[in-house]
Amino acid sequence: IWIFHGFYAEEKLVGNLTSMSTSERIKAIQKMPETMKKKREIRNKVLKEITKKSRHHSTQLPCCTQCLQGTVVSFRRFGNSLSEYFHLLQLWHKTLKIIGAKFGTSVLSYFIFLKWLLTFNIFSFLINFSFITIPQFVAAEPNNLSFTGLELFTGAGYFQQTVLYYGFYTNATISKIENGPSYNMQLAYIFTIGIYFVICFLILLFSMAKSFCRNFINPQTYSGNASKLLCTWDFNVTNEKAVTLKQKNLSTQIKEDLTEVNREVLNLTVRETVVRIVIHLVSWLASLGTAIAACAGVYFLSINNLKLFVKGHKNDLESQAAMLVLPIVTSLLNTFIPFFYSWLGHLESFQTPGHQIYVTITRNIVLKISIVGILCYYWLNIVAASESQCWETLVGQDIYRLVLVDFIFCLLGSLFGEFLRRIIGTTLCVSLGLPEFDIGRNVLDLIYAQTLTWIGILFSPLLPGIQMISFSIVFYVKKVSLMMNCQPPRKVWRTAQMTTSFMFLLFFPSFLGVLSVVGVTVWRLKPSAECGPFRGLSSMYAAVSEWIKILENYTASKWVVWIYHNLITSELFFFILSVLVLIITYLYWQIIEGRKTMTKLLHKHIIN
Repeated sequence: IWIFHGFYAEEKLVGNLTSMSTSERIKAIQKMPETMKKKREIRNKVLKEITKKSRHHSTQLPCCTQCLQGTVVSFRRFGNSLSEYFHLLQLWHKTLKIIGAKFGTSVLSYFIFLKWLLTFNIFSFLINFSFITIPQFVAAEPNNLSFTGLELFTGAGYFQQTVLYYGFYTNATISKIENGPSYNMQLAYIFTIGIYFVICFLILLFSMAKSFCRNFINPQTYSGNASKLLCTWDFNVTNEKAVTLKQKNLSTQIKEDLTEVNREVLNLTVRETVVRIVIHLVSWLASLGTAIAACAGVYFLSINNLKLFVKGHKNDLESQAAMLVLPIVTSLLNTFIPFFYSWLGHLESFQTPGHQIYVTITRNIVLKISIVGILCYYWLNIVAASESQCWETLVGQDIYRLVLVDFIFCLLGSLFGEFLRRIIGTTLCVSLGLPEFDIGRNVLDLIYAQTLTWIGILFSPLLPGIQMISFSIVFYVKKVSLMMNCQPPRKVWRTAQMTTSFMFLLFFPSFLGVLSVVGVTVWRLKPSAECGPFRGLSSMYAAVSEWIKILENYTASKWVVWIYHNLITSELFFFILSVLVLIITYLYWQIIEGRKTMTKLLHKHIIN
């Protein structure tokens, strides 16, 4: 009887929903106190009933009306199916949930940042491949060099005559059909890379502003605090695994919020305070001294590398193996010195893990950016002035080797470093326990790799594709190493501001430093006379100046010439633009401060 009654009630419900309009029916289904699975079943039954009725009256309807109704229903079903499975298209969505539930937001922030960088490289690769590489295939000449396999590690040999490097690209105007449309490779090369950097600049600014507003200006709106405990649970989650994962995730977030609220303040004596200050000073002197020594070693090794291999042009096995000395030494320094910095951080005994991570990140950024700065000075002032026939390709090969060797060392550090540390902590020295995931060191490895990629785009347009593959592999290797070898942080702490800090470090000094390097290369340095799309010009930017001179002869292009002379090359325009940006930033900050004041007054009023 109860089964029959339930079936009759459901049939009556379907009948009532069928008679409603589309908007009323959607609202009625949404308000039902049922699981999402049950709502979908009811919706599908209603759609089937509507389809039956429409077929019953099909003989009385015109053909066009039937086609229109069928199309609407098909699109509606397609939209519903798309919305159901859209979350499955999000890259590593489930993996990130598992990491956040088990290891907290501090470790999760690293993987979110890695995923974000991967999207950057996918975007860069698609742009460069579409507008630079594909047109070059049309005008490409056959490669007569033999492939030995060593090129995968050295980037030299066979790869010199491929689209991987700047020197292979033509300076001619590509035209497949005589008297047909043409493609100016010089303008395509410089505008594609220039527009890409402008887009990256805007994306970084927007992402930093959004993250800063979320995590610093009004964090209560996003963190929830009490709302996490009372209002966050999604009762549509019925799968057992999903429920367990959701419980772990909420539990970890609540622990982090409570740790932030119940932070203890250490009351140190004068002697203990002096000892702490001395330890901090000695640690900073040791870290800065190590960074200076590492930079000096890289500089002298690069000078010696240029003398041995640029002038010799040898292609034997010994010379190709010697090309890897500079990237291997650089990667060794970037791998082992951060371990020394982590040891200094443990020695200093910071009050919170957040302070230790921020200090470690600062020391690592000083080391890595200093090494990149020395390498850029070597490339732009020494290699560019050398007797090499194509110094741009030589720089591209150096960056290719640095990216490849850094990727190999990153894998070795995860497969052997963390693995061996787990073996030692579980067998030889049980008191050490399992290692914790070193967020500072791993994040700076990503920023260093992305900085090299941005610098190398001008000299090796397909380098983002290589970095895209390496970041994908790094994600899975780091995930497996994290799950197998590492333990959750001993001190639970909230790191809502961590992602904002990562973006800021990526923007400054990384991205802004890359812009200065690219600017010097485009405006100041003379391109090679025998290779590349800008051969024979005084600078890469001269291609734009010559294009503007050609446009001056065409009446329809006068507006482009006006924009170039009055805006792009005008110091006054950029001065006014800078002033406007500063005024808008100031007004925005005042509005934010007003919102914070109103929020505090409202909280006091609610408490009273």
